[in-house]
Amino acid sequence: MKLAAVYSFNKGTEVVSKKHPDLIDEINAAIASIDASNHKTKKSKEKTMRGQMLFSPVSLNNAFKKQLIGKYKWNPVRVKCDYPTEFYVPGYKFKKANRGQFREMDFVKKKLGVEVQFGKYSFMVYNVAAKMTIFKNLGHIEAGVEIVPVKSFANEMSSGVSYFEQFVWDLKNRGVADIDIPVMILGIDAE
Repeated sequence: MKLAAVYSFNKGTEVVSKKHPDLIDEINAAIASIDASNHKTKKSKEKTMRGQMLFSPVSLNNAFKKQLIGKYKWNPVRVKCDYPTEFYVPGYKFKKANRGQFREMDFVKKKLGVEVQFGKYSFMVYNVAAKMTIFKNLGHIEAGVEIVPVKSFANEMSSGVSYFEQFVWDLKNRGVADIDIPVMILGIDAE
């Protein structure tokens, strides 16, 4: 695969490049080492693409894990969620179902968090506007990198997969809030 686009959210590119040039090198090497053609393994069942071979998000995510965890020794970070119950109204009978709830960041190394997202748009926004802030507040990261497909790459995946151009347009028009952390957004393509 190849790096196709970079967007700096809240000075993300400047902060990450200055503090973690070695980690940016690892991320770029991981991207370049993945042969996307090996991950065009999903046979579409959708009406508009029935029978067409598409890139598999699961397979692509596994390729990133193999590189970043296996080769470069990044680690996923999982935090347990103890959901509050004190906000239920009096008389509401709830079933305690807090066991096993967690949030996870795909890859963390030296306080830099990385999320790889080949899913729906809402997950991209959640990663940057909520999850990365939460993991910063919990002391796990200081800045982040979000890796997403550019439109031409997303066009060869199932319908509904979001892409760099749409994501950046929304972030630019949303603006930066005082709780947002610096995030470098990387748009990747198959080759």
